[in-house]
Amino acid sequence: MKNKYTYIWISLVILIFGIIFIPKIVKRISADSITQQDRLHNTTPDTSLSFITLNGEKRRIPNFSFYNQDSLLISQKDYEGKVFLVEFFFTTCPTICPVMNKNLVDIQNEFRDFENFGIASFTINPEYDTPLVLKEYAEEYGITNMDWHLLTGDSEKIYDLANNGFNIFAMENLNVPGGFEHSGLFALVDKQGYIRSRRDDFGNPIIYYRGMISESQLENEHGEKEQIKILKEDIRKLLKENVSG
Repeated sequence: MKNKYTYIWISLVILIFGIIFIPKIVKRISADSITQQDRLHNTTPDTSLSFITLNGEKRRIPNFSFYNQDSLLISQKDYEGKVFLVEFFFTTCPTICPVMNKNLVDIQNEFRDFENFGIASFTINPEYDTPLVLKEYAEEYGITNMDWHLLTGDSEKIYDLANNGFNIFAMENLNVPGGFEHSGLFALVDKQGYIRSRRDDFGNPIIYYRGMISESQLENEHGEKEQIKILKEDIRKLLKENVSG
């Protein structure tokens, strides 16, 4: 009989505990869950563009001085205060250069109303690509931006600028179509002369943009996603940036 009453009292205690405390526990768990979900949903991704660094220092573009398609001497100073793109190409390129420069013309046309946007195209075949040849090339492709300079000069200086200054691969190679080998990358430079880029899915800067993949392509035969659309987005971000001292 005593055991019977003991079980009854235990059951009553459990029942009272459940009535009083379980709803509070459930409410607390639900509140924490909702708070956590709100934190996740309200997280704003960092869409600012990265600075490219070397030995802990932001990388500025190196100094250069070459002649453009109008036989004018152009240096990095002519791009001060401008957002601009850098490429290495050559006019007789039978492979990626036509796609690269059609993409750049498309970008040129989209930003035609921005006086602080420009492009620097360095030829890696300066012996053939004289200012006159570059002038004809500019007319053929519809290059009209006054700050899009097709630049030629000493070949050793151009190769040093490409491979060491920008770390954009370029070299003479008689075994490839056209006799020259290069990566087809675009560098994006801000108003203060720093190389900038967006981050990849892992939070690392992509550093350069692949210029040989057109905006109409989702990806090329190597599975590389097009980057002209995101490049346009990033140009706009830099054009809106205020230059600080």
